[in-house]
Amino acid sequence: MVSLQGTVEEIIFKNEANGYAVAVIETDDDIVTIVGCIPIINIGDTLEVQGQWDYHSKFGQQLKVQSYTKVVPSTLNGIEKYLSSGLIPGIGPKMAKKIVEKFGKESLDILQYNPKKLTEIRGIGSKKAEQIAEVFAEQRNLRDVIIFLQKYEISTGYAVKIYKKYGDEAVSVIKENPYRLTETIHGIGFKLADKIAINMGIDSNSIYRVSAGIKYTLINYSSSGHTYVPKQELIDKTFQLLGVDEELIDEALTSLALKQEIKLEMSVDDIKVYYMPFYTAEANVSKKLVELSRAKVEEIDTDIEKEISAMEEEDNFYFAQKQKEAIKQALKNGVMVLTGGPGTGKTTTINSIIKIFEKNKKTISLGAPTGRAAKRMTEASNREAKTIHRLLEYGYIDDEIAMSFAKNDEDPLKSDVIIIDEVSMVDILLMNNLLKAIVAGTRLILVGDVDQLPSVGPGNVLRDIINSDIVKVVKLDEIFRQARESMIVVNAHRINKGEKPYLNVKDKDFFFMSREANNQIVDTVIELCTKRLPKYNGYDALKDIQVLTSMKKGDVGVNALNSKLQAALNAYSKDKPEKKYGDIIFRAGDKVMQIKNNYKIKWKINNYGKVVEGEGIYNGDFGYITDIDEEKSVITILFDENKQVKYKFGQLDELKLAYATTIHKSQGSEFPVVVIPISWGPPMLLTRNLLYTAITRSKELVVLVGMKRYMDLMIENNRITKRYSGLKDRLKMFFDMFMNDNISE
Repeated sequence: MVSLQGTVEEIIFKNEANGYAVAVIETDDDIVTIVGCIPIINIGDTLEVQGQWDYHSKFGQQLKVQSYTKVVPSTLNGIEKYLSSGLIPGIGPKMAKKIVEKFGKESLDILQYNPKKLTEIRGIGSKKAEQIAEVFAEQRNLRDVIIFLQKYEISTGYAVKIYKKYGDEAVSVIKENPYRLTETIHGIGFKLADKIAINMGIDSNSIYRVSAGIKYTLINYSSSGHTYVPKQELIDKTFQLLGVDEELIDEALTSLALKQEIKLEMSVDDIKVYYMPFYTAEANVSKKLVELSRAKVEEIDTDIEKEISAMEEEDNFYFAQKQKEAIKQALKNGVMVLTGGPGTGKTTTINSIIKIFEKNKKTISLGAPTGRAAKRMTEASNREAKTIHRLLEYGYIDDEIAMSFAKNDEDPLKSDVIIIDEVSMVDILLMNNLLKAIVAGTRLILVGDVDQLPSVGPGNVLRDIINSDIVKVVKLDEIFRQARESMIVVNAHRINKGEKPYLNVKDKDFFFMSREANNQIVDTVIELCTKRLPKYNGYDALKDIQVLTSMKKGDVGVNALNSKLQAALNAYSKDKPEKKYGDIIFRAGDKVMQIKNNYKIKWKINNYGKVVEGEGIYNGDFGYITDIDEEKSVITILFDENKQVKYKFGQLDELKLAYATTIHKSQGSEFPVVVIPISWGPPMLLTRNLLYTAITRSKELVVLVGMKRYMDLMIENNRITKRYSGLKDRLKMFFDMFMNDNISE
């Protein structure tokens, strides 16, 4: 075993995801290349490394690092390099030089023990000094956690997430119960937590291990849209995971049920096993929907036929019979569902309903599950629509650590009418929180296309509500004359009925370009985005054209397409700053997408000198990188053309490149032009409703590129992945109970 100490002079390669690095260190005697898992390494670090010499045919002699520790740099040069490495936001090369010139070898002690003295340096105020000291202390603690977790093969990325969650208590939490990580740290699987536990000596038959395995299996099922799992299926899956006797699993199920962490519910064929949050949500949604649908609503004193005729005359437009029915039912019922495909007049119907309610002095709230969907609703209605989370005032309440909804059964929404769009995207948990905040007597109108993809989260909410037959449903099915002019609309309906679309009709808006190899598909997609479509109708390659694909991986998956489209549309230039994060290079000018809701991130709008500030960027929001500041470790992104947001480098896990995105991620959005590669994929991803959803994202032009046989396969494959959801049956049960109670009274 060789032991060396030296200062990091150069980092040749660093993988942020797994901590693997190739670096050059300078010892007292030599320059040495080191390789291995060396997380949180920066130029200027002083390392004490242990390992074995290895000879690489291309790169020569290297030291393969088996373990290492960081040593506080002692030379002025080492301290300056350490501080200027980008480790501490707010200190770049220039500021590092000033600090070392001022405090010399005491610089790091000043940062740790007496940060107020930093204010003696021009450019550092008291607030900045506090921030620098705070980050410096945090980095030292984080480093200790990372080195501890390294023994258990936990990557740097996960170690950072664990530290963010548990702070300085991270090590003690993991020693106490490593299985907790599977529930609290997104991305850490049961097998990794199990490996840590076994290394720590926890018995493989431990009730804690079996209970954690059951909960992990239930949560895995929920990520596929299920709210429950049949008991025997759950036991079989948990056995595959743990390899323990089924009796132990059965005992753990009973124990978890007694602790009310899960719910065991008898059914005709089996016992349903719910993770308790999903059971509670499903029961509450059922009870509240029945209550709202049967509650007496205040009558609208108006001649509805006269109102409809007046709107038709005013807009020189005639409603279809189903539209008229929807308007009437919205006024009569506590709950109504309005569904229908593109071109059937959902937007016109909703706007007409809004006008009648407003004319009769009723207050209205408009909402949608995503920021993009809420923006579309705002544009279509010319009235403010909010995300459901904003509508319910999601955030930190009082001194609570966790975020929650301020609007609930204790402080409900005050509106007379609540209209929610894109309900197919709403899962059971969000629907539960929405209904909690609605009191009986309030009219609730749910709008959505039931033939689109279901929610990413658990449940099959819109479809179950419609199929339960306990609330009034109006399905618009007549395509309007103007809409019939669009092949996008016509073909969407044909595909939805299992019929082949009309392709390449002259002077229309729906095209298919046949390509028989993946590389040809990719080349054509790039050519369309960079040359043909901008030339065809002046489309902006970044703002108007969106590539949608069914897969994340593979030649025509999101990851590969984004890499190639970035190179074609926003190539590397020495004038464009960039930041590598994991496998992604973020570059000034890039199109990006927010991939998780961040309700607290601040944004700023500057309208001709008037500054408006607010909070919240949401899953599915698109933006463009305007600047990358290495000195401040910040990326600036512009959303919605004028909403400026600054992301710290540590927040980049919330962003992805968005030249291409999955069809699932596009739900709730609309784009002028949609380009869809069609190629081989797993049957579960080559489905009719996936193709239907992709096509209906376009407003002006659809171009399919690829293999016609796979397009035909998608149209034939009407497979709707089965979801274990008890909402439909539970709605019927609560409805029967409600009716029986009323009869007995």
